[in-house]
Amino acid sequence: MFDFAYWLLSYIVPFLVVLTVIVFVHEMGHYLVARWNGVAIHTFSVGFGRELVGWNDRHGTRWRISAIPLGGYVRFVGDMNPASVPDPDAAANVDPALAPRLFVNKSVWQRIAIVAAGPLANVLLTFLILYALLLGYGRYTIPPVISEVVSGSVAEAAGFLPGDEILAVDGYAVRGFEDFQRYVATSPERAVVVDLVRSGAQRTLTLVPEAVEIEDRFGNDQRIGRIGVSRDVEETDVTLYRPGPVEAVGMTFEEIRFIVQRTAAFLGDFFVGRGDVEQLGGPVKVAKVSGEVATLGFVALINLMALLSLNIGIFNLLPVPMLDGGHLLYYFIEAARGRPLSMRIQEIGFRFGFALVLALMVFTLFNDTVFDHFGILR
Repeated sequence: MFDFAYWLLSYIVPFLVVLTVIVFVHEMGHYLVARWNGVAIHTFSVGFGRELVGWNDRHGTRWRISAIPLGGYVRFVGDMNPASVPDPDAAANVDPALAPRLFVNKSVWQRIAIVAAGPLANVLLTFLILYALLLGYGRYTIPPVISEVVSGSVAEAAGFLPGDEILAVDGYAVRGFEDFQRYVATSPERAVVVDLVRSGAQRTLTLVPEAVEIEDRFGNDQRIGRIGVSRDVEETDVTLYRPGPVEAVGMTFEEIRFIVQRTAAFLGDFFVGRGDVEQLGGPVKVAKVSGEVATLGFVALINLMALLSLNIGIFNLLPVPMLDGGHLLYYFIEAARGRPLSMRIQEIGFRFGFALVLALMVFTLFNDTVFDHFGILR
């Protein structure tokens, strides 16, 4: 029998906590840069729909927590709606004393800075979390030396041998065998370049990991890359590595670069026919993953928050009207032309963007519930 209280505490609460923090940081990025540029701000909302709790600050901004906790927005004075679609009549009808504080009356570079601040705030949140975890907990690592190469495997065909010490994969430093496994696993059917040391000499090998389906500890199917190598692990092989503050900065930036690159590659797979639609997830899948990760402890949930924050920041930079990237596209065109696009063209773009985002939401929701077989629907 379905236990609603268990489902609520196990899945929904962790999901809402993670999402609320990410959304708040994103919108705070917009808000702070807008304030620094003297923009009048109408509303800062966590969530959509009917207001549950709200108050006005001394600057005239309405802060509110709304009934639908699946996002949020900052609405500037002169916007037609929470999606920051400008009201064409606002500049004409507003009090002349307020006109210089309208978002639409700011320079194009100020508007670019304000819009870009949201996704950049998500990236900053990811950096701070990963950096703090690295400094606070360090990382357990195993020497990146291959013990066995499976006969007939991709690795054997590429020329790997037992005793090879892995240095890098696709330019990413390999500090432990776990790095090697992760870099390969996230590249199913995509060519990877491996730098290694064999008998004191450095070599470079290129291979394409085969795609295999595995089941994770929670029973979810995952599509990963595999090449057919293994590492024998003794208790003495496992060490705790704690980088210094400066080294941790470089390691954190490299981790963020890796996540961005692999995310772009994952999305690119769909354009060349390698993508697996079952790997796409929407709010239901994110809630499920949040609940599963929450069972692993607070640190695991915080790490998930960092990854989701970065992915939301990247998604918002896509050049689709309704998203921050769509606004940035309009403003860069304006900067190049010396004048903005007509309101009609912008409105057509916003409608197209709304339809595209809505279609993606419907698709991922369908994908979550039909293909992913979420436990509630079994």
